[in-house]
Amino acid sequence: MTPPTPPQPLLGMKPEEIAAVFAELGQPAFRAKQLVEWVFAKRAASFDEMTNLPKATREALATRFVTRSMSIAKVTGSADTTRKFLLKLHDGRYVETVLIPANPALYGGKSDRRTLCVSSQVGCAYDCKFCASGLAGFTRNLTAGEIVEQIVLVEAHAGERVDNLVFMGMGEPLANYSNLTKAIEILNADWGVGIGARHMTVSTSGLAPQIKKLAEFPLQIRLAISLHGATDEVREQIMPVNRKYNLDELFEALDCWNAKRKQFLTFEFILIADLNDGIPQAHALAKRARAANAKVNLIPYNTVEGLPWVRPSEERQDAFLAVLTRAGVTATLRREKGHDISAACGQLRLKQETELGIIESPIPEKRITIGAGG
Repeated sequence: MTPPTPPQPLLGMKPEEIAAVFAELGQPAFRAKQLVEWVFAKRAASFDEMTNLPKATREALATRFVTRSMSIAKVTGSADTTRKFLLKLHDGRYVETVLIPANPALYGGKSDRRTLCVSSQVGCAYDCKFCASGLAGFTRNLTAGEIVEQIVLVEAHAGERVDNLVFMGMGEPLANYSNLTKAIEILNADWGVGIGARHMTVSTSGLAPQIKKLAEFPLQIRLAISLHGATDEVREQIMPVNRKYNLDELFEALDCWNAKRKQFLTFEFILIADLNDGIPQAHALAKRARAANAKVNLIPYNTVEGLPWVRPSEERQDAFLAVLTRAGVTATLRREKGHDISAACGQLRLKQETELGIIESPIPEKRITIGAGG
């Protein structure tokens, strides 16, 4: 028997879609504008709050739509530093999103910027060997409404506005292209959440065709590439996607991106001891970054329970960074943010779903105790 279709989240609907609903209900067009205002500007959490809509209309809407489709199951961290949110979805599954406070050192000592790391899928099918998100495999895509709702829930809980988004939480954003781009349109719109397009970054493991497609997307969002290996030989050891889209194909797609965009690309590069943290990789990365006009974000490996990788020493990290800067590449080394709350993406979700018996634990009992960072 096919399960009933769950009510549709209003946070994933555009004004024209809402207008079509009111037309179907025989309601005047101005009612649709009222609902859009309640959903996005006033952030109404229930239909009862929408007092200027007739009761019968609210009751009719409640049979087909929801103002909230997920809830906050757990928050880890403290109010003045990185906070990780475990969110329960309508079907009982979980995703994570992480609120990262501003780093004044990066913005001339003055910044109130709040960044949210947003998930796009439950689990992940791309099996990057250093990442916890895909340990239990892929379950499903998030809807546009579920993507938008992460921002709305976190802002309500934190009592502060999120003004910078990075789509690099759980999942591969470009494997959920239509829902991702619809969510970005809603998040950017004046009638929606109102976050500037240049304050949104999509991170991908390297889906070359979708990168070319995203280059045609009209909003001026930013792009980050989870590179993690500057040669095919190294990258294939930890990123199976490289076997489908190798570095030559990936960089051809990035040439297409650069032909249409003015913003710098970002290369995310997790440093893993004795795998990609050597000086030859640093030189290869410098060459790649210069060719693509990209800046590099170096991230010392975040320990993931059950995986064999080790974080390089700070001396190795600094030596790697020095090669890039001497080659004229803009590069940062990120050692802070979230290391004290198990911020490796997917860890809270895996623990919760394992404890509830939703999935069998994909994590071996042996625990790695190398210090984490992030």
